[in-house]
Amino acid sequence: MRRREFIAGFSSVCWAVAARAEQPGPVRKIGLIMPSRAEDARGQRQFKHFYSGLEQLGWIDGRNVSLLVRWSGGEPKLAKQFAKELARLEPEVIVAGSTVGLEAARSATSKIPIVFVAVSDPVAAGYVRSLANPGGNITGFSSFDIETGGKWLEIVKEIMPTASRVGVMMDPDYAGYMARWRGMAKLGPPLGVKLSLVAIRAKADIAGAISAFAKEQNGALIVFSSALTSANSGLIVNLAAKYRLPTIYPFVFFVKKGGLISYGIDTVDLFGRSAAYVDRILKGAKPADLPIQQPTKFEMAINLKTAKALGLVVPPTLLALADEVIE
Repeated sequence: MRRREFIAGFSSVCWAVAARAEQPGPVRKIGLIMPSRAEDARGQRQFKHFYSGLEQLGWIDGRNVSLLVRWSGGEPKLAKQFAKELARLEPEVIVAGSTVGLEAARSATSKIPIVFVAVSDPVAAGYVRSLANPGGNITGFSSFDIETGGKWLEIVKEIMPTASRVGVMMDPDYAGYMARWRGMAKLGPPLGVKLSLVAIRAKADIAGAISAFAKEQNGALIVFSSALTSANSGLIVNLAAKYRLPTIYPFVFFVKKGGLISYGIDTVDLFGRSAAYVDRILKGAKPADLPIQQPTKFEMAINLKTAKALGLVVPPTLLALADEVIE
């Protein structure tokens, strides 16, 4: 073979190898069940932080990943419908926001890895074996626990010393919420309050549940964190004002809408952190080997205008602890 022909042939082989090396790999599918509605500003911030986390790790939507996003609005039936859709599309991992999203995802698949975000008491609820060793196909980032429930009760007594009844708004169909409820119920008597379960399972239940609880005096309300309560935050805040119910909320955005006081986690931060677990799973990690991560950022907000409207004086001790005070 002549030298020129050898060089030409060798060059052709090199170009072919280089071309194959430059071809993009398979597009990896990631399913998301978001806990809010698509038009919700907070939900968009959660999604933005999650996607920003993915981008920093080299995952770009439309290039090497395809994001299959579904917005449940906190409605269990819709979340289950979307979870089934996603399972049929066979993503490599499903990110499930809130207990509603996780319950839907795990009912749809026991094989696809699931990363949950902002789920209460995942061990007590039976979602995972333990925080250190989840087991199965589920891992993620937890939200509140029984200790947080105790903090809410303490806040109730500080801001309304005369309170003798505390309603706890939650969906009783979820084991994680019930575990927290049972723990809180034991903490009520030492503080001189009787706890009542204010059950809601859908948006249609909210008005009637609050109205029924407000019929008796000396009551305050605690709103559990959930996709359902977050998606209907404006409605809940307006009803609490209508019935003049001092109410403790799980997130700051309730207070910005006119709620009295909040104490809870930063879920936007949790969504951002969850991208790291998705990255690890796409690179071969098993959910069973990824420990459950607990919240690290808690924040309190107080609306002094709402306190004044309810005839309450916020103690200096609470004001000193607040991260944000709305006047």
